Amino acid sequence: MSVSEAKRVALLARPGEARERLRVALHEAGAEIVLEDDPNTLDADALGSSAPQVVLVALEPAIEDSLERFDSVLHDPAVAVIFDEADLAARRQGWDAQRWARHLAAKLHGHQDVLPPGREEDVGLQLEPGLPVTPAQLHAGEQVSDYLESVAGMALELPSDDFAYTGGFQPRAADEQVVDADAWLRSASEQAESASLPPPLPAAPAVAEPPPLPAPKASFDLSSLELEPLEGGGVAPAARTQGAVLVFAGIGGPDAVRKLLADLPTGFPKPVMVHLRLDGGRYDNLVRQMERVAHMPVLLAEAGKPAEAGHVYVMPGDVVPFVDDGTVGFRPGAVIHTVIPQLPPADSAVLLLSGSDTALVEAAAELGNAGALVMGQSQEGCYDPAAPKALAARGAELGSPAQIAQRLTDRWF
Repeated sequence: MSVSEAKRVALLARPGEARERLRVALHEAGAEIVLEDDPNTLDADALGSSAPQVVLVALEPAIEDSLERFDSVLHDPAVAVIFDEADLAARRQGWDAQRWARHLAAKLHGHQDVLPPGREEDVGLQLEPGLPVTPAQLHAGEQVSDYLESVAGMALELPSDDFAYTGGFQPRAADEQVVDADAWLRSASEQAESASLPPPLPAAPAVAEPPPLPAPKASFDLSSLELEPLEGGGVAPAARTQGAVLVFAGIGGPDAVRKLLADLPTGFPKPVMVHLRLDGGRYDNLVRQMERVAHMPVLLAEAGKPAEAGHVYVMPGDVVPFVDDGTVGFRPGAVIHTVIPQLPPADSAVLLLSGSDTALVEAAAELGNAGALVMGQSQEGCYDPAAPKALAARGAELGSPAQIAQRLTDRWF
């Protein structure tokens, strides 16, 4: 990779093993490190002066407060931000380290090739039209008797025991009767079944039905009972499902989610549920990251609790949303695909950002056809656009995180 193609990366991490490993991973990914420093001591203007295209942050509690000084760069739409857990980075070795380096290279260069080398396909194999040759076609015209005669002389040379057959092989005469084994087995089975059947039993004498019991008499008169009228003189309407905004993301997703939440206003009238796959599972850290940019409260979703409008919920891997009696809440579970069709289309949105699972596309597109707002992240700044591109092929609209936030605001705020 030429120097002109290398991405300019600023590495923000405290000195230590995590910083050393991230530096090595950036070099292996072909990045140009324009700045490497501890965010606790780094000057606020130094990061912007280095003009990075990507900022890689080794996230840990000791630096979270210091990151606020760099919001002007971290919130810049032209700058991609990648967060990695410092403790995870320090412990990665061998295959895990190589795998993360490949994903980092995919994020930096905007491709999806995260497989290890040596998985190239065999280009020498040439496909031909038609069905493969069957065993019957391979042995067309051959006789079993020819095969038996060829192996008869070899039978006596094989290892044997006291029960081995030692007689010679006698070929069958042409006029000798051949026994049909299948017909013989069917006949023997029918005879055995008929012999095993018990003799028929004599018919049981008819039993007279008992006379019907008299109907019980009512112990009290129900004619004088009345229903208490509801207040207002009418029937209470059925509860209306509030709907929700489901946000899916994966590789490259944290930065896209941060930019989306940063542009949603306070008091947004829908719950925003974020499903973002994390290798280390540190969803509490993700909550703190989103709290710094969101204008709404950001909470970790808990099973058994309802979702409130105007709140952002980060869902761990073992918690999924569901709709029960007109209310959107959370329950334990690992399969989130089934909740999409349950949402009321007019009051809901499904967003597929970078790294979303392509298995979500079908359900999201169908909900969009029913009237929901369904959008995907546009190619620019999207590290893994497989799901958004598949969604666009189904007729959905693509946009940047800021444009998606504007569409949500225009629709419901």
